[in-house]
Amino acid sequence: MVGNNNNNDNNEIVEHFAGCHCGKVKIKVLAPKNLEVRHCNCTICNKKGYLHLIVNKDSFELLQGEDDLTNYQFNTKTAKHYFCSTCGIAPFYVPRSNPDGYDVNAHCIDSNTVESMKIIEIDGLNNWDTEASKITHLSK
Repeated sequence: MVGNNNNNDNNEIVEHFAGCHCGKVKIKVLAPKNLEVRHCNCTICNKKGYLHLIVNKDSFELLQGEDDLTNYQFNTKTAKHYFCSTCGIAPFYVPRSNPDGYDVNAHCIDSNTVESMKIIEIDGLNNWDTEASKITHLSK
C-alpha cells in the first residue's frame, strides 16, 4: 500500500479483494483506489490492529468462508466482530457505528489495487459516542 495521503484526482471506484491469512475467508469490496481509512484507539481496535474502511452493504461481498467465520460480540452486542476460526484474522465486521454496512480491515486488502491510503485518527477510547457520530454517513 502506497503512501499516507489521499489524492482525490482520478479516485475511481475499483474492486478490492481481501481476506484472512490462511485464505479460507475472502471478500470483495468496492471502494476508491485512494482509500480514506480510520485508526481507532479503543481497546478492541487497538488490540486487533484494525484500519477501518467502512462501506455500505451493496459495496461488500463475502466470496467464500462463511462457515469458517466465528462471531465475537460484547457490550451492546450490536457489532458483529467476525474472524476466521482457523487463523484468527478479522478481515471485516459489522460495526456498532454503522450497523447498516460493513467495516473492512484495510490491512487485509490485497495491495495491488490500493494506490494510496490516508489514515485518520479517531479517539474511540475516550470519546466513542462523539467519534461514532462523525462516521455514520460512511455506510450510506
